[in-house]
Amino acid sequence: MSSLDDLTRQEWPYLLIICCALLLALHRYRPTERRNVMLTLLFLVLGALGLWLGALARSAGLPEAGAILREVFTILLGLVIIRLFGLALFRLLLVAVRVEPPRILEDVVVMLAYLGWGLVRLRYAGLDLSQLVTTSAVITAVLAFAMQDTLGNILSGIALQLDDSLDLGQWVKLPDVSGKVLQIGWRSTLIETRNGETVVVPNAWLMKNDFQIIGKRFAGGPVQWRRWIWLDVAWEHPPSKVMELMQAAVREARITGVAQEPAPQAVLMEAHNGVARYALRYWLTDIAADDPTDSQVRAHLITALVRAGVPLASSSHNVLMTKDNDKTAAQRQEQDIGRRLTALASVPLFADFTEEERRRLAEQLSFAPFETGDVISREGAVAHWLYILTVGEVDIWHGYDTTSPQRVGRLKASGFFGEMGLMTGAPRSATVVAASYVECYRLDRTGFEAILTARPTLADTLSKVLAERLAENRIHASTAAAPVAPPQAELLERIRRFFGIK
Repeated sequence: MSSLDDLTRQEWPYLLIICCALLLALHRYRPTERRNVMLTLLFLVLGALGLWLGALARSAGLPEAGAILREVFTILLGLVIIRLFGLALFRLLLVAVRVEPPRILEDVVVMLAYLGWGLVRLRYAGLDLSQLVTTSAVITAVLAFAMQDTLGNILSGIALQLDDSLDLGQWVKLPDVSGKVLQIGWRSTLIETRNGETVVVPNAWLMKNDFQIIGKRFAGGPVQWRRWIWLDVAWEHPPSKVMELMQAAVREARITGVAQEPAPQAVLMEAHNGVARYALRYWLTDIAADDPTDSQVRAHLITALVRAGVPLASSSHNVLMTKDNDKTAAQRQEQDIGRRLTALASVPLFADFTEEERRRLAEQLSFAPFETGDVISREGAVAHWLYILTVGEVDIWHGYDTTSPQRVGRLKASGFFGEMGLMTGAPRSATVVAASYVECYRLDRTGFEAILTARPTLADTLSKVLAERLAENRIHASTAAAPVAPPQAELLERIRRFFGIK
């Protein structure tokens, strides 16, 4: 018997024992690989049985049959053992040390080992490997030319896995389809859509074209995907009110699949053709449930806006024709005057005005809305008008444009400011900034002057109220920052001089 036969006879039992140990370890610690374990065990038993049959044939006087059986099953056992060692290395040992290389790398290593084992067997069979290399070079060139598309897909599959461009379970978006990556094979990648369809994408296409990997992970949490829900609202509704309604509707509903952090955010994207277009941006935690979750979010947004009297608007061009008459126009005007009279009633300066004078004053008011952060009145500026606050809140600042601004107060709805500028022409003593969405009525000097000129005695009452308000403001402000309130007589003189009253 040759030395090779001796080696084979001596080494196979030890190899089989090692193989059994590896199979037990894979079966115990890698339950997902049990199907591979059973197939490997089956081929291992088949190979051992073949070697035994080969030895039996030789002992029975059939040396040629025994040699053939031995060679065939030696090659088979070698392939099985290489595959088993590949499973143990890539799916047991490397996983235990938390290293997970691409699956295609495992296939490449195992195939190279197969090729090496085949060359070893050919060498022992007496084949000159140099002749084989020369012949195979020509064959390889012919095959490469004939199978260039297939080879391109195979090389692209290797590149996709080696550079971690794709991973199993990731959600991807292609120009015409989106879904979850099921498998990255040698030739193609399988993507399962939300409709249960499996799309086969050639690997070469993925390498040549752009595709999007959906989702982002925040602080170790689940993969989340930011979604956009678009709504059109008529432009006359205050943007800050609409955005706050949209955010509160989604935040308070606690919709399944909508992440609380990062919080949903409403933004005004554009305004055109009489329509303001808003987007509610939220982070989706279950990428597979994008459409149902979008539907829930959209439903909550619509109902919240309808409850608040903010219906959706159409982006199409509409021509509205209404038949108006004197009666309806008078009703609308009377309603508007009523709102203005209510605003004036909150201002002590006009408490001594007659009903007719207040009505004339109401007709002079102009509507002035402001967004959060708008500077309504700036310290040191000369502005001859007064603001009556009807909706929202404003902050009063000293040194607002300096490096150390000081907030000295906050006014709420039904308050007013700017009375010194209106009554005496004095520069603004503080900066007023909108702390929320704000609606005001503005009264200019022109609308006020006619009434004061017609009844000059109002100046006495106005100076008294103004002196009381200035004294009250000084009490609420810090002593160091607040100026000394001028006496009533001085204020009366300044009012008369400003309006030219004798």
